[in-house]
Amino acid sequence: MGARRGVTEAAQHYQIDTAPLEDLAKHLGELHDTTMAVVRGFDAAVDAALEPSEHDERLVVTLGEMRLVKDEFEQRQLEVAIAHTVEGFADVVRALPQATGRSERVIEGVFNLRARVEGNDVGYDTIAASGANATVLHWTRNTGAVRPGDLLLLDAGVECDQLYTADVTRTLPINGVFSAAQRRIYELVLAAQEAGIAAVAPGAPFSAAHDAAVRVLAYGLAELGILEDPEASLRPDRQTHRRYTLHGVSHMLGLDVHDCANARNDVYRGELRAGYVLTVEPGLYFQANDLTVPEEYRGIGVRIEDDILVTETGSRNLSAALPRDPDAIEAWMAEQWRRPTPNLGLS
Repeated sequence: MGARRGVTEAAQHYQIDTAPLEDLAKHLGELHDTTMAVVRGFDAAVDAALEPSEHDERLVVTLGEMRLVKDEFEQRQLEVAIAHTVEGFADVVRALPQATGRSERVIEGVFNLRARVEGNDVGYDTIAASGANATVLHWTRNTGAVRPGDLLLLDAGVECDQLYTADVTRTLPINGVFSAAQRRIYELVLAAQEAGIAAVAPGAPFSAAHDAAVRVLAYGLAELGILEDPEASLRPDRQTHRRYTLHGVSHMLGLDVHDCANARNDVYRGELRAGYVLTVEPGLYFQANDLTVPEEYRGIGVRIEDDILVTETGSRNLSAALPRDPDAIEAWMAEQWRRPTPNLGLS
């Protein structure tokens, strides 16, 4: 893959003391600190040189929890990643006329180009799900056909050069206009997301966004005639709405798309703190063959996701520059199509 830094060059670059790699086992063997801990699974030589310790797991948890609160530098890096992600979504919209009739891979490629040009890479595998593929939670094959009249669920994020990643989802009408049925489902998911975002504040339970959003979804499903009793569905021992919602509404965001995953479970059952960055991403997914759903909604999948910073007084939507309101989306798509279309070599 190319030249690597030697011992002297590495010391200068990282501003730390270095030693030859062949001395690693000897140096590790000279250590006798009983509180020593290792993050295992990254280097077989280190794992083999040191006996497992009761402190290993504690180290992993501690490192995860140190990443929970994002400082000003980290917040700026996330804003950079999100700004480039917004540009990537605009790239995709401008390319939709060329992608229509072709594969979802065109959409994936257009977004990923922006990620590679502006940042380090994509933060995770891009989900470019058109039509009924949007009802698959993690559709990353991106092999389906892009058809006018369908929705496109695009879940994508640029990872910036400092490796912080955005995580944004929009559900867009491929031909630029929502059908009546599509708009009905979209507006329900949007109302759920707005309720979830409104619940994010310091001192609120981490689950507040999920609970608020799911309540809106359950009552909306009842209004659509899909659920009979929303309150009964929301009971912990029932949860019948989950057939159509599939996932939780929030996760932490930062250096990983699901950041701080090794933090203690009570963090996610605890309270939000200023400096946390989390997603709010409710969704509804009606399988194409689900006979419990009115026919006009079958095959529709909608998710709306934004990256939310918990502030001292409430929260701030870091990805608010990307439209969410259905009227605003239609106007924004029309505006993008008035701009020059990138030449993708497609005919």
